Amino acid sequence: MATTIDWRISNLERETADGFVYLAHYTVDAADDTYKAGAYGSINFERPETLIPYSSLKEADVIEWVKTALGPEKVTNIEEALTNQLVEQRSPTKAAGLPWGN
Repeated sequence: MATTIDWRISNLERETADGFVYLAHYTVDAADDTYKAGAYGSINFERPETLIPYSSLKEADVIEWVKTALGPEKVTNIEEALTNQLVEQRSPTKAAGLPWGN
């Protein structure tokens, strides 16, 4: 089964004086034909020398900022953890319940 991983920006926090985005809230969703898993996080940004006007920001650009700030190892860890959750959903290794009826 093919797994898709989708990074999204759920919210941005900015300074109103100049539009500097100092915090991004992001979600990462993994899915196959049957199962889904997701993660949420937020990350702070340092003020850059040149600001992109807030109204000109694109989600794809902010996703790249998030991934850069997290670093490649953390991005890989997040995506692998979600993929592992899908594997666990397909073939559970743990269960809960009682062996007798009530």
